[in-house]
Order: sequence, then structure tokens, then C-alpha cells
Amino acid sequence: MFFIFDVETVPDFEFVRKVIDHPEEDEDDLLIQASEELARNTSGFLPPMFHRMVSWVGLWIENNGSPKQKVAWHGTDEKEGLRSLFDALSTYKDFGLIHHNGRGFDLPLLTYRAMKHSMQMPVRLNHYDIKYRYSNDNIDLLDEFSNYGASSWPKLKHLGYLIDIPFKQTGEGHEVLEMYRRDELPEIEHYCYEDVMATYVVWLHLKYTVGDINRELFENLNDRAMGKLKEIQDT
Repeated sequence: MFFIFDVETVPDFEFVRKVIDHPEEDEDDLLIQASEELARNTSGFLPPMFHRMVSWVGLWIENNGSPKQKVAWHGTDEKEGLRSLFDALSTYKDFGLIHHNGRGFDLPLLTYRAMKHSMQMPVRLNHYDIKYRYSNDNIDLLDEFSNYGASSWPKLKHLGYLIDIPFKQTGEGHEVLEMYRRDELPEIEHYCYEDVMATYVVWLHLKYTVGDINRELFENLNDRAMGKLKEIQDT
């Protein structure tokens, strides 16, 4: 079994204030200040340590790619959200993971936040099959398409354009904080679900392209996935 997942977050302003000397009072000004002092990238997006989780969505699929079950959570109690995710991951013993930049953001985030809340993660997440960068059980589309950093990392939205599929129709990552401030938590989960389905669609195309699944299976799974993606985008 594989677990395709995505996590949505907002900055942990309380923690950021502890780290920065003379923090700004206004959250937006604080975010600019934190981006200048803590971010390691040109976009100013904070490292995973400085975020907290507000939603996650996961899709269980069988090894041949057939979808099995969707699980999800959204809320303001991060500890509850982590517990629900870890419970979901305990459904199967030797699961694999599929994601887009999960190694760079989502998985480190889960470790930081579990440690913050004195929680124990599923043992599988620390297993060699998952931690090993070239593992067939922990598939990061960034690594798959960039040949493990030898080439540039593609955005999920651009991968959608490449295969003529419109992704990111229900929101963009930088909009999550404003959605959270408007108490639009179900909408954040909905946006997260679109990202998960987009990841699934790209993964299916990749598996077909490299010859891991045949055309008949690919077309069947892709038709079903595209139907679900359109349903999400139209809701």
C-alpha cells in the first residue's frame, strides 16, 4: 500500500516570536521579518520548523495504483491533527509514501511538530525504507523528475500544465494563511485534497511513461482520477 498525502500549514507565530530578537507586533510585519531572518530561499517561505499544521489529506492506493480510501483532517488543534494522521498511518504496517516535496517540507514538519507536542510518530516513518533517499517506498516527485537534484525541481502546477491538466484551481499555497484567518478550514482541506489528487495524477503519468504500468491500467486509473479531480475543482 502507498499513502499519497499533502499537509497544509500556517506560520507558528508564537514560536517565531521566541526565536527572533525584537519581533514585530503585527503578524504580517513579523512574517516579513521572519522571512528575512529565517528563510533559506528567495521566496521567503519559512522552513518547516516554523509552521504548524492546520489540515492534511491522504489517499491510500494499492501497489498497482488503484485507489482504496481517502482520509483527512482540518482544525485548530494541531495535536489532534497529528494524532489522526498517525492513527491513519497505523492502518498498514509496511506502507510506502508518495508526495511532492514531502522530503523537503511535510516529513520534517511532522517530526518537528510531533516533538513539540511530545508525541511518538509511527515507527515506519523512521524505517530505512522511508529514510533512504533512493527508496522505492518513499517517492518524492521532486526527486523523480529532477534525477535527485541533478536537474531543476518542477512545481506541481507546472507538471499539470505539461500534461494539459489544470491544477491549483481551488487555491494557492500562499493563500492558506488568509483562508485560515477567515476561518475557512474546510476550504483549506478541499484545497489540500486537490493537491493530493494532482500528485496522484502526475504519479500515474510518470508510472506509465517509465513503463511501470500498461496503457489499459493507466487509462482506467487516470480516467477515474480525472473524474475525481474535476469533481473537487467544481465543488
